[in-house]
Amino acid sequence: MSDKKRETLQTQRPGGGFAGRGHMMPGSVEKAKDFKGTMKTLANYMRPFRVAVIVVLIFAIAGTAFAIVSPRILGNMTNQVVDDYTNMKAYDAITAKLPKGVKLPAGTTGADLIKKAPPALVKKIPADKLKKIKALDFSKRPQIDFHRLAGIAYLLIALYLLSALFNYIQGWIMTDVSQKTTYNLRRDIAEKIKRMPLKYFDSRTHGDVLSRVTNDVDLVSQTLGQSLTQAVTSVTMIIGILAMMFSINWLMTLVTLVMLPLSFVFIGIIVKRSQKYFLQQQQTLGQINGHIEEMYSGHNVMKVFNGEKRSIEIFQSINTELYSSAWKSQFLSGLMMPIMFFIGNLGFVGVCVTGGWLAINGSVQIGDIQAFIQYVRQFNQPISQAATIANILQSTAAAAERVFEFLDEEEEVPETATPVELTAVTGDVEFDNVVFGYSEDKTIIKGFSAKIRPGQRVAIVGPTGAGKTTMVNLLMRFYDVNQGAIRIDGVDIRELRRADLRKTFGMVLQDTWLFNGTIKENIGYGNLGSTDEAIIAAAQAAHADHFIHSLPNGYEMTLNEEADNISQGEKQLLTIARAMLADPPMLILDEATSSVDTRTEVLIQKATEKLMHGRTSFVIAHRLSTIRDADLILVMNDGNIVEQGTHDELMAAAGFYAELYNSQFTAPAMA
Repeated sequence: MSDKKRETLQTQRPGGGFAGRGHMMPGSVEKAKDFKGTMKTLANYMRPFRVAVIVVLIFAIAGTAFAIVSPRILGNMTNQVVDDYTNMKAYDAITAKLPKGVKLPAGTTGADLIKKAPPALVKKIPADKLKKIKALDFSKRPQIDFHRLAGIAYLLIALYLLSALFNYIQGWIMTDVSQKTTYNLRRDIAEKIKRMPLKYFDSRTHGDVLSRVTNDVDLVSQTLGQSLTQAVTSVTMIIGILAMMFSINWLMTLVTLVMLPLSFVFIGIIVKRSQKYFLQQQQTLGQINGHIEEMYSGHNVMKVFNGEKRSIEIFQSINTELYSSAWKSQFLSGLMMPIMFFIGNLGFVGVCVTGGWLAINGSVQIGDIQAFIQYVRQFNQPISQAATIANILQSTAAAAERVFEFLDEEEEVPETATPVELTAVTGDVEFDNVVFGYSEDKTIIKGFSAKIRPGQRVAIVGPTGAGKTTMVNLLMRFYDVNQGAIRIDGVDIRELRRADLRKTFGMVLQDTWLFNGTIKENIGYGNLGSTDEAIIAAAQAAHADHFIHSLPNGYEMTLNEEADNISQGEKQLLTIARAMLADPPMLILDEATSSVDTRTEVLIQKATEKLMHGRTSFVIAHRLSTIRDADLILVMNDGNIVEQGTHDELMAAAGFYAELYNSQFTAPAMA
């Protein structure tokens, strides 16, 4: 397998599918070349929705704030229960020292009793408790204030509901914004594709273009819909939790923060050691997938040459390496959560010990410790979430950058402001001193001139890579000439709208193109809106009607995506029928009788003969025996037109064409 093929396979399966267990490994994320510039462009793209985004941010912050405040209120609820219970015990302890049967008068406070209580008893009461006891009404026994507790509970429920409501609203709005932004991106890409020159697609793989339209836009959409609000809530939660923790007690907060560097140190060590195994796993997975693909695609050849044993040995070798790298990477990455839990538990121990000591000294209450522990539990989540989002934003910026690069690509030369409209095209074509090169430093066609009269057949011949397709590209104006002109009926094709120009040509190429749809729809693509009778007439003229009727459902039979439920020859007859239905004044044909049986080849030749009758035709010829009757033969070599004339004229000249023609009919000498 070639290195390029292995690289493609690895790219299609990033991480091999093993590393995706919730761990975003630093270093494995594709980064944008200009992160700030790309994110600024993306922000400009979202400018029409800026009010909605601001509302989302406000709702996200508010919803998070409500969630942050809740533990503190719950701690106050616990403090209320503890205080009420302490007051009850204090009342019982003080009143127990009073003579039996003595009733305290109304308005008696704790301060009044403290004055009468034994000094030894008063000394045992902590100062903060003593202050609260002095303010109590001791005319009756204190009780737990369930009414106040119910009020706190109702407040908590209201906060939880508001938090859920705000999160729901911001999620709904952000989903709408992200989908509209995605819609606009795809719309602009679709419009851009229509304005892109063919040279862009010639210089890039179809997979790269499709990836920008689908995968990259989807990644941007997911980030806008989820990660953007998560980033806001994570930052808000980190700041809010820290503020609440410091408001409870600064010493316990410092104990918690001391554990963070320890977590980062251990995570850094694990990531550094596991990263090389993840990369190795990615490479070996690409190798094993490539090996399996090769062995199954060439299964017959492998068996013919008895290569099973060697194939299995190679597979075992790669598989063993994959097992080793996958085991090590997964084991090391799997250590992250236990270590995080262990360090987190150390933090809990530190908080509990510190909190207990502070509670004994009267610096904090039990409810405060309870709220603080809840905040500690919540603190690690937004930190890890923020780290993950940072990686996601890097990937998103890289994806958005590819999308914006595509949208910024050079477009076709704009249409002329005053286009000429050809009402009736006769098919008179002239090449006037045409000069062309795909790049500025390399000219392919140098000063070519020719005149083709209406109805003539022009054959374009030459070895592979000679530049035959270049002539088609110039005729269809997929590329514009550098110098000179191509005229149709005396009009420079650059003065025509591209759509009008291409409407004058019908194309039947060697590589057939049929889409997922019925046979009737595929033929009707040549002239949208045609009647069933016109479609059937075109199929009959192309000698395709007979085989269509032999298929299940006939014209209503659905072709699959690859159209592999009909033969290659049948596909070609359908494309000829499509061209006949379009009824163009000129034709471009690529000989399409390779890899078909003799009977189908005869049908295709009859169909193309009928199609070319009375039309100016340009035929890309592979077998020179089929174009001996051509009115004009253009002979190409190394991108240049080296000869032109009829078959007899070129054979008499005994030049490159004659050499090419004879080479197809001369049997190789016997050894």
